[in-house]
Amino acid sequence: MREANTFDLSLLIFLAIIWGSSFFNIKIATYSYDPITLALVRVIFASIPLLLICKLRKIKIEAFTENWKLYALIGLFNIAIPFVLIAIGTAKINSYLAAILMSTTPLSGSILAHFFTKDEKLSLYKSTGVLIGFGGIILLFFDRVIINSENYIYALITILGSTFYCIGGLLTLKLKSKKNENVTTSTTLWSILFLLPFSLILESPWNSEPTIASTLSLLYLGVIATGFAWLIRFRILTVNGLVFQTQVAYLIPIFGIIFGYFLMNEIITWRVLVSLVIILIGIYIFKKNNKPLES
Repeated sequence: MREANTFDLSLLIFLAIIWGSSFFNIKIATYSYDPITLALVRVIFASIPLLLICKLRKIKIEAFTENWKLYALIGLFNIAIPFVLIAIGTAKINSYLAAILMSTTPLSGSILAHFFTKDEKLSLYKSTGVLIGFGGIILLFFDRVIINSENYIYALITILGSTFYCIGGLLTLKLKSKKNENVTTSTTLWSILFLLPFSLILESPWNSEPTIASTLSLLYLGVIATGFAWLIRFRILTVNGLVFQTQVAYLIPIFGIIFGYFLMNEIITWRVLVSLVIILIGIYIFKKNNKPLES
């Protein structure tokens, strides 16, 4: 993995902007769609343009070839499971707590990458950068977070969901020699197969009456925030590594607040700006590769 340059950092910020814009779209979509069905329709919308891209560029889709097991595992761990767990978890906790819990992804990603990759061992710079970035998130939300006996299970479910993103990312690295479009499309197709029976059995989606607004938000979540964003994520993963990619979780809440300012008349305080500076400092320190810590 190479040290991130300006273009790599720009891609990370762009990815954070896309996913930061997902907050209010998810909220609108939940008015009409149950959690599993929401995840299912989201990945269906994502798969359509991905299939068209592969067809136009004559890229072979390997979802159901001899390598199908790895694509299936990634579809399960990287999309189906975390989408559902996070939908369940965040339904019962406030958005501020959800932002902090989702921002544990770089922490769990650092630990998993240290033990399961050869070139992403923990180093002084990496550890310091990750912790500083997490400190920026704590500063942003520390006075709005409540964990009690009623929501701690949902908090744990949310953390588990974010951890599955890291596990899925590790598995995805095994396919880094494959074409981006193939990997993204193949894993998305497998996630549809996993989500479909649960949606049909548990949520009876044929009884729902989705609004146009919810469906348009879900279309955006599928095409842009899943399909297009996953192509960017795969590129960052394979070029800069798992831990650098997971630091997008620090930027997402910041851009979520910025979108809230323009679209929902929310207030941007001094704390938001200071937190953004701290997070960017943490990411900058992280990308300064240092030798692994001695064990």
